[in-house]
Amino acid sequence: MARSAAHIARTIAFVTLFATTASAQVIRPSQAGAVMQWVANTKIEISYHRPVARGRELFGKLVPFDKVWSPSADSAAVVTISTPITVNGSALAAGTYTIWTIPGASEWTVMFSSVHPVHHMFYPEGKDVLRVKAIPRTGDQLESLTFEFPMVDADSAEMVLHWGRTVVPLKIRSMR
Repeated sequence: MARSAAHIARTIAFVTLFATTASAQVIRPSQAGAVMQWVANTKIEISYHRPVARGRELFGKLVPFDKVWSPSADSAAVVTISTPITVNGSALAAGTYTIWTIPGASEWTVMFSSVHPVHHMFYPEGKDVLRVKAIPRTGDQLESLTFEFPMVDADSAEMVLHWGRTVVPLKIRSMR
């Protein structure tokens, strides 16, 4: 009887250890993030996974210049826009899109693709609905990639992608 109790105790310990290890393996280093902002009557929602700098040199090294890059980990960042907007003066219809970029030392290209959802490593060539240019600026060090709206006015906002010391601004205006 005592042997059975010891065997059961070892089995429970093993199962507990296995369950703990298994659950620990699903925790990703790039945590999911989301931001929502109203700009006039337009609801803008962005969901993405937030890679962490961890002391690495980011743009021009980890993320090469002049190559397509998804500002997200695991899956491409997804933006849903409830009504038509302009992005840096160019029209973007209401809908759901993935966000892609081509980082450059002095200028970035930001693309909105009609393909979603999609893995962050597989840019859907030829499916862009909008491409705009953006001039990056230097900001405070930010370890985890972030999309944010640091300025929101009556019918416009600045939406930025910020990682490390690089800030990529986009001027958003509601068309309603």
